[in-house]
Amino acid sequence: MAMMRLRREDPRIVGSFRLHRRLGAGGMGVVYLGSDRRGQRVALKVIRPDLAEDQEFRSRFAREVSAARRIRGGCTARLVAADLEAERPWFATQYVPGPSLHDRVAEEGPLRAADVAAIGAALSEGLVAVHEAGVVHRDLKPSNILLSPKGPRIIDFGIAWATGASTLTHVGTAVGSPGFLAPEQVRGAAVTPATDVFSLGATLAYAAMGDSPFGHGSSEVMLYRVVHEEPQLIGVPDALAPLVRACLAKDPEERPSTLQLSMRLKEIAAREAQGLPAARPAGTRERGDERGLARPTERYTERATERSVERVGERLGDRPGERVGERPGERHSERDRSGERRSERPVPDRPTGGKGRLGKARPATSRPAGPRTGGGSRAPQSRPGTRPGGRNTSTGLRPANPKLLRQRLFVFVVVTLVVALGIAAAQALQG
Repeated sequence: MAMMRLRREDPRIVGSFRLHRRLGAGGMGVVYLGSDRRGQRVALKVIRPDLAEDQEFRSRFAREVSAARRIRGGCTARLVAADLEAERPWFATQYVPGPSLHDRVAEEGPLRAADVAAIGAALSEGLVAVHEAGVVHRDLKPSNILLSPKGPRIIDFGIAWATGASTLTHVGTAVGSPGFLAPEQVRGAAVTPATDVFSLGATLAYAAMGDSPFGHGSSEVMLYRVVHEEPQLIGVPDALAPLVRACLAKDPEERPSTLQLSMRLKEIAAREAQGLPAARPAGTRERGDERGLARPTERYTERATERSVERVGERLGDRPGERVGERPGERHSERDRSGERRSERPVPDRPTGGKGRLGKARPATSRPAGPRTGGGSRAPQSRPGTRPGGRNTSTGLRPANPKLLRQRLFVFVVVTLVVALGIAAAQALQG
């Protein structure tokens, strides 16, 4: 949390606390960093002078402090002391070290889905304790959430509403922060725990996107969007988007309870922390074939792509069955189950004319592959047979079986050597 030096008009001692730095200022007053005689640090808020002269505000402030005393939860800053009868009423809460959620997102950008879910689960659990004490925060927003080493903490119950207290707003007046207010607050209707659920949903959306789900603009524009327009959740991870959208429902009855939110967000946080793919943002899922489990749609796409490449090759002059870039008559060999290399029958050049049957070669002169006849159809093809040994009858083609060729070459060399030795021996005997 940013700290500033005390100004000339700032007090140096309030109650039993010595003030050291300014922590911030808001609509109700100024917050200072102070400490008591034992060195315990506190966040001390002093009410503005003009509000201190308002007796109606003083009475409401007293009820709010009383309600804050009833809150027992680890997700809120504990109330340490207060003086409601002072010239300027004040109250002190436990000092929470750490930046606010607003400052963290502004400095480092949107948080990961696992971090957003973990923060949301802790805040939901804290709101359960707040609501059980009969208090509604009414101003839950990123700047009122501190990220301490022990977890998030909810602060600033300055405009909280307690059970049995009258509303803090006049007719047609909304108290709170535009963009994080619930629609019922804008309309001036009664607030309920569901009001804090709406604000929590807007806060989680801000943490995930780095922006308010209702955009920017004047207070009037923002309040209109809250009441009449749907939130923009582009950028919220898939795992969180449905839950955040449910929190931002216009009807309070359609929003989940804080207990339901806490349980659901804990599940999401655990799953995201383990890196499970169930709730990964759209566009970041791994391909199934990379995991050895190609999906049917991907296999279909691959087959369709291969067929398209073959058709393009035919149009460019390649024969059916050949790959683009192969020389005429060549095919890639495959291995059968026994492990021996086998070759597919090569496709010879097309004959210049006449009809041929499969398995019989007809005398013909070769011509470049690809041209069509005058009528637009291809010249008929014929597959000549092969001689014993696997050599192709067409000229200019390499043998289909290199292994057999090597064997014959070896036999030829051995026979030649034997004959040469025989001739030499005969000549020696005659001499």
